[in-house]
Amino acid sequence: MKKVSILALHLGYGGIERCIASLANMLVSYYEVEILCVYQLYEKPVFDISEKVTIRYLVKNRKPNRDAFRQALSNKKIVSIIKEGMSGIKTLYLRKRNMIEAIQKNDADIMIATRDIFDEWLSLYGNENVFKIGWEHNHHHQNEKYAHEIVRSCKNLDALVLVSKDLQKFYQKAMHATHCKCFYIPNTLEKIPKTTAKLDQKRFVSVGRLSPEKGYQDLLSIASFLAIKHPSWHLDIVGDGEEKEKLEKMIEEKHLSSYVTLHGFQNSDYIAKLLHRSSIYLMTSYTESFGIVLLEAMSHGLPCIAYHSAEGAREIIQSGYNGYLIKNRNQNAYLKKVDDLVKDASMRKQLGKNARESIKPYQKEKVVSKWISLLESEKKK
Repeated sequence: MKKVSILALHLGYGGIERCIASLANMLVSYYEVEILCVYQLYEKPVFDISEKVTIRYLVKNRKPNRDAFRQALSNKKIVSIIKEGMSGIKTLYLRKRNMIEAIQKNDADIMIATRDIFDEWLSLYGNENVFKIGWEHNHHHQNEKYAHEIVRSCKNLDALVLVSKDLQKFYQKAMHATHCKCFYIPNTLEKIPKTTAKLDQKRFVSVGRLSPEKGYQDLLSIASFLAIKHPSWHLDIVGDGEEKEKLEKMIEEKHLSSYVTLHGFQNSDYIAKLLHRSSIYLMTSYTESFGIVLLEAMSHGLPCIAYHSAEGAREIIQSGYNGYLIKNRNQNAYLKKVDDLVKDASMRKQLGKNARESIKPYQKEKVVSKWISLLESEKKK
């Protein structure tokens, strides 16, 4: 049986980490799977990983200390600044040394790097007989410096996997003169509910990290108008992050305490139950690399509304078929589509039915077949 090693930074909270867990679980039925993980942030991985998967932590008893260093800088404590600075330097040194050593000594047939720095190390230090794959989850968002770094890091790998067709097209053009070939393999849905939401409850829902790029301040601005026009409805927001206190203050200032609930970070079962009793999914992200939350909402039969600026949403939402994409972040246009779906239950249900159909290409069996096709192609390289 062939061995696949996946290079990971950590197995805590995060979209990449969720994808790593999902991929490992899918591949372990066909390969010997190992995750080479730099940091152990928690006693066990946040996302469920099969017991058949081997997890090897490379940096023992150390974690990134960026927050502690920033706190020391903020408090202007010289001793703490020096202490945290030296600790951070040592941690980064161990991250690089131990990962490079693990790459060099690994007996895997296939290695998959999940971050740009790992792409570079795999390219430089991976054994000649290893099939080397980069896996890019982030959108460049027209950031030429970032895109150039990905091209530079991956140009000598055998393959680069992109999670959207848009990214595959972009990097295929950017890397046409390199050794590396680009492949589109979307992320997958972990669970697909047997039944869909009835869409008869007066609830909007949104799930994501509470950070600026997710546009939750814009969503609360929209909610302030919805609270006036549709006061019997309610908005549930699931997630945690740096903007939590700012959003809580905004909810209080806009008198939305009875209209909006911030649920904080919740597990997948909690989110699934919430989606199942909702009727419309609202996304206000400025950028979105893939939009797995949209697929999860659609798996429950929810019509989705998002701004066109979210690249991942453009890949998943077919405007007028399974939801709506709003151009130019036009709030009035966004509100109009929400209003249409609130008032027209039959339209809501038709778009929800179409949404459920839209998830078929992202089912596990279809996604894993794409991965196996790529991994088996290493025989022909």
